[in-house]
Amino acid sequence: MKRFIELSSHAFFACCLVLACAHAADAQVKLKFSGDHVSVTIAGAPFTDFYTGAAYPKPFLWPLRSSNGLIVTRGFPMQTIQGESHDHPHQRGLFIGYGDINGVNFWANETSNPGNNKGRIVIRNIEKLKSGKKSGSVRALFEWHDPGGANMMNEDRTMTFYDEKGIRTIDFDIGFTAKIDLQWADTKEGFFAIRLADSMDEDHGGKMTNAEGAQGEKNVWGKQARWVDYSGQVDGQTVGVAIFPAPSNPRYPPRWHSRAYGLFAANPWGLKDFVKDPQAQGGGLKMTAGQSMRLRYRVIIHGSDITPLNLPDLYSRYLQTLK
Repeated sequence: MKRFIELSSHAFFACCLVLACAHAADAQVKLKFSGDHVSVTIAGAPFTDFYTGAAYPKPFLWPLRSSNGLIVTRGFPMQTIQGESHDHPHQRGLFIGYGDINGVNFWANETSNPGNNKGRIVIRNIEKLKSGKKSGSVRALFEWHDPGGANMMNEDRTMTFYDEKGIRTIDFDIGFTAKIDLQWADTKEGFFAIRLADSMDEDHGGKMTNAEGAQGEKNVWGKQARWVDYSGQVDGQTVGVAIFPAPSNPRYPPRWHSRAYGLFAANPWGLKDFVKDPQAQGGGLKMTAGQSMRLRYRVIIHGSDITPLNLPDLYSRYLQTLK
């Protein structure tokens, strides 16, 4: 299986290189292959990189930048920055993962994480890489492998990046198809997640605000909400990140595994940890072999000109794109 992963990683870069050049000459949003990742630039400035190589146990976007170049994600473990936190090495940039699917951990699945039940999310192919004047997108196919290398689930992920004045927007369209019967356990460790820059977290003066107006980890963590914004300071400037789940997602609105130390995650299937009741019923998710599901999210990176008062309008605009 190791040989398959290595061959796949080299093959998709070679086969799709020509696609990276398509439409790129006059594009504002440019995507291109750069070693083990796809780089995304907007209006000539770097925005983010999409890492999918065999060196990583799951794909991730890192770093994420605001429209004026402020980095809103933590550097560790990709970059060592003096004074920055080094906890939770599995929280790389923006990532998707889950702590227990049939007993396999796709969340804390770094080599440095304890346990032998760690899975890997393995690239199968890059189906599309498109640059454009107003937006660019990448469609990637993944397999979720158990510790023995067997495929448990296929993932079809499309990410669309937009050129917009003053903000940075990414749309996610994610499809899962079970290869075997699956039980997504009831756990807080998931699912759609970002590890924010230390300077933005609540421990350094940042603030979470959800769609119902609740603020702070005490009032946001584990609660259901249509969206959550996490704002703070980077290099002395106010910047924020909002996550908008689509109403068509399973278990909408999700609960939020968002922490004062900078983890920012939407978790549709966790319940018992969030309500602090080990006997709680209704968490988790069952999928039978061949069954599929779709989840969509929008991520907005904004400056001080956008506050929680503006976010309902932005969320309404997102809903209009889903019709």
